[in-house]
Formats: sequence, C-alpha cells, structure tokens
Amino acid sequence: MSQLFTRLLLATEHTEFDAGAEAVAISMAQRCQLPLAMVLPLVSNPEFEALAPDIALRAEQEAAVKIAEIRAKAQAQGVAIDLRVRRGEEPYQEILAEARERDTELIIVRRRGKRGFLANLLVGEMVSKVLAHAPCHVLFAPRDAHMWNQGVLVAAEPGELGLRLVKTAAAIAAECSLPLHLVYVTASETKSTAIADFLVEAQAAALQLGVSLKIELRHGKAYTEILAAASGSQVDLLVIGSRGDSNIGRAMIGGVAQKVIGLSEKPVLALNLIRKPGDNA
Repeated sequence: MSQLFTRLLLATEHTEFDAGAEAVAISMAQRCQLPLAMVLPLVSNPEFEALAPDIALRAEQEAAVKIAEIRAKAQAQGVAIDLRVRRGEEPYQEILAEARERDTELIIVRRRGKRGFLANLLVGEMVSKVLAHAPCHVLFAPRDAHMWNQGVLVAAEPGELGLRLVKTAAAIAAECSLPLHLVYVTASETKSTAIADFLVEAQAAALQLGVSLKIELRHGKAYTEILAAASGSQVDLLVIGSRGDSNIGRAMIGGVAQKVIGLSEKPVLALNLIRKPGDNA
C-alpha cells in the first residue's frame, strides 16, 4: 500500500508545548522512512530590530540553540531533516508560506501554547489561523502526544465528504494495522435511509482495506459526543473534517473542530476537505 502522506512539514518553535508535535512528526518520518521538513518561525520586525540590535542578536542565538537541539533529536532516531528558519511579523503566515512552497500534504503543529479560557483560544491564536488557512491537512498534537498505536477514531456524517473522511481514516488505520472507530453524532435518535446507506458504505470502505470497523451512533452536541467516544475507546488518534460545503462543514473551523482539537488529550488530524481534482486524500 502506498503511503498516505509523504510530504510532511513540522512547524515548531521548540518550546515545551511543541514537544508532542516534534515527537509525532519524527516518529511518522521514521516509521515511513521519509525525510522531514521543518520550519521554525521567528517573530521579526526590522524597524524594532534596527533600534534594538542586542535583542535581535539574542533571538538569533536562541534560535541557533533550538536548531541544534532539534537536529540532534531527529538524528538520534535516524531521521533526515530539512529545517528552515523563516522570519516575519506573523508566525502562522510563515508556516503557511513554507507549506505552499514545499507543496506540503500534512502540517504537524502543536495544539496551543498556554491554555486560554475562551473557546477560540483553546488552540491558540497562531494555531487557529493555521487551521483556518492551511492549504493542506493539519495534525494537531498536545505536548504529551506520541505516535498512535491503539486505534483511530473518525467523526463523520452521511454524504460524499463524510465518506471521504472515513476512507482517509481507514487508510491511516490500515497503514498502522489498527482498528477504526466511526462516530456519527445526530441531533435526534431518528435513523434515516441516508444514514443506513452511509454506514453500509463506510463498512465496505474499511473492509476493502482490511480494517476492522466499529460504528457508534451518538446523540447530543457534536464535540461533546466525539470527545466522549474517544475517551471511552482504545483510540489515540482522532480524525475530523475542517472544511466542507455543508453547513456543518463550514461550521467546523470555528466550532466543532476547534473544540475537539482544543479539548482532546490525543492528536487530532483535521482533514482539509476542499481538495484539488485528482487528489487521493
């Protein structure tokens, strides 16, 4: 089976909050024997730096230490890295620019810095903007995250986009020889023909890849039920949609997706459902 993601980009500032993203990215590259691209964004303001060159010099020295530490961590696991430092006023813009230049398939980034109290700060301002504007899929990792080895959970709804979510999650599960858990959250307990047909298609997609599929229907708030299902299952990777043409798809960026990413203690893969014709994932 061909590898699902081959062009990885780790975005890190090498803080304590980036530890999980770094660990997962290096493990993914090692497992799939892939080179790992990295971007280290540095906040830079030329006018300020001209007035305070000592501060700019200190930032460069700190960056050099971080780069050496990251290289040593990757080398210890036999992973070749291509690390670039990008300077700009907005770190998220530098991350996205790097992703576009490299034609990245998957950005791997921390979930947040310090915990915020508002919902839109659950994933941090920088990370939230990466989610909203990324040209590709994004994997968000809490600082204690590790490579998944138990199971994959996908949250999807009936329709073409939902089936694409299931197929991609099944491919991830197949790559790692893991079971797949499908959760569909409804507002009521009514089961329509569309739901039944979708579940049959999901089962067929998993079976085609040799993946064991568990299906669970839950009722209530989407993000609450997704997190409850993950907590009560042997899974250590969540897969959700971040874009889409349906009303739920459009709401995912600021609503369900952001809450799931911000509150999950496990890595969350947000799939960009607006893909170019011919894309497989």
